[in-house]
Amino acid sequence: MPKPRRRAFSVMRKLLTCTICSMALVAVLSVPVQVFPSSRDVPIFSRSYKLPEQLGLKFQRPVTKQSLTQELSPLRWSKAPRLFHKTSALDDLWTPPSSRNFFPCTKPSLNYSSPGKTRGFLLVHTNGGLNQMRAGICDMVAIARIINATLVIPDLDKHSFWNDSSNFSDIFDEDHFINALSNDVKVIKKLPKEFATIPRAVKHFRSWSGIDYYRDEIASMWKDHRVIRAAKSDSRLANNNLPADIQKLRCHACYEALRFSPKIEAMGKLLVDRMRSYGPYIALHLRYEKDMLSFSGCTHDLSPAEAEELKMIRENTSYWKVKNIDPKEQRAKGHCPLTPKEVGIFLNALGYPSNTPIYVAAGDIYGGESHMSDLQLRYPLLMRKETLASSKELEPFVHHASQMAALDYIVSVESDVFISSYSGNMARAVEGHRRFLGHRRTISPDRKSLVRLFDKLEKGTMQEGNNLASRIIELHKRRQGSARKRKGPISGTRGMDRFRSEESFYVNPLPDCLCQREQPNSQASSFIRR
Repeated sequence: MPKPRRRAFSVMRKLLTCTICSMALVAVLSVPVQVFPSSRDVPIFSRSYKLPEQLGLKFQRPVTKQSLTQELSPLRWSKAPRLFHKTSALDDLWTPPSSRNFFPCTKPSLNYSSPGKTRGFLLVHTNGGLNQMRAGICDMVAIARIINATLVIPDLDKHSFWNDSSNFSDIFDEDHFINALSNDVKVIKKLPKEFATIPRAVKHFRSWSGIDYYRDEIASMWKDHRVIRAAKSDSRLANNNLPADIQKLRCHACYEALRFSPKIEAMGKLLVDRMRSYGPYIALHLRYEKDMLSFSGCTHDLSPAEAEELKMIRENTSYWKVKNIDPKEQRAKGHCPLTPKEVGIFLNALGYPSNTPIYVAAGDIYGGESHMSDLQLRYPLLMRKETLASSKELEPFVHHASQMAALDYIVSVESDVFISSYSGNMARAVEGHRRFLGHRRTISPDRKSLVRLFDKLEKGTMQEGNNLASRIIELHKRRQGSARKRKGPISGTRGMDRFRSEESFYVNPLPDCLCQREQPNSQASSFIRR
């Protein structure tokens, strides 16, 4: 082709291309554009917000009702294996999980009234350790409101395994408790003298009971008695399907009214400050004490002599009903606490470096140093009350198990990360409190799945490293303590087993005691009682 014709053809091709592009641009600009708001400007789980409708098409944000039934996976945890011990990864280990803009709200409804003339007095005998008694006390506050009773400051359990002689005022701030509940329930320190010698009804309130049981069966007892004594306090109130104001009252009692005594609060704050001097820290509830192991029948990694000792303790403790326990079966079902050695493997797999400060919230570890050596070797900065405080500072508390447990509770609630080797009463109480305060990172080990991995390590079919770390991270990316609704009963369960299978009210106060901000960047304050 001659050069002039080739040049002319090239020019025509460019003109044609420009013309087509111009026509396409005009067509695009002439179509109405649907503008969606930025995800930063719209709360992720707002129930009232709807996207605009146009041209007969409905645009709906892909948010499902199931989204609040499970935790959100932290961004960096969504991909495994992760780069360990890098700065960004380390920062992520301490970052709180998503609160989904939930905040505490215990303010009652407009129909809520101050307590009127009461029908009688409710005496309470609490049972169990510190955290079992805490939950029971808070339930009894709600029950007193339901049956219109004056609550007498509860008697604490002095005869259980812990054998603690502490009274209510030794552990809790009695005056604050009474004043904080003044708009909800009348609380007095002692039963009036004129009622001290009259006959009283002693009643074992039915476990996990609803409001009708108390309004009908229990309240009817006022016809014949002016004083009712609750023989036990634990799990006497249902977790769910109670009036909203009663649920909010339980949270108000537990997280705002039931405060530790000034001396315990001061010592707890001192321990927290001393832990903070090492940097961000993990509070590890290492439930590897003699009572736990003997009660659960767990003997993994113990000597035959130790296993026999625990068996004898269980057989000789009359109020522990189950005597014959298969240790291997217990462990395979995930019913055993992780051993200190297993905890070390777990923390390392999650990416926590060896210089991580760890506060061990526990009593005397069974077997002492012989069972702690592996964990101590991996994480030398293991702290306890006894290493952070002098014997003189701990002297007022050291002979009282519940007061020592209260110190552990404070340091655990205030920690950057809380991990428990077993989901006992303290672990559940601390988790619920941390959720109420803003969903602080609380890692719940999947013991049943972890046991399978640890057994492979022992058999030599798996080695520590990225493969194990990836498996453990994947198992726990939605077990970090981010906001989710409380779990209901396991499908197919009936009767009392149905209630037992529910997640405890005090493990997760959502949705009853937490409200959601409409704007993620708003500075809305918590709604609490004044």
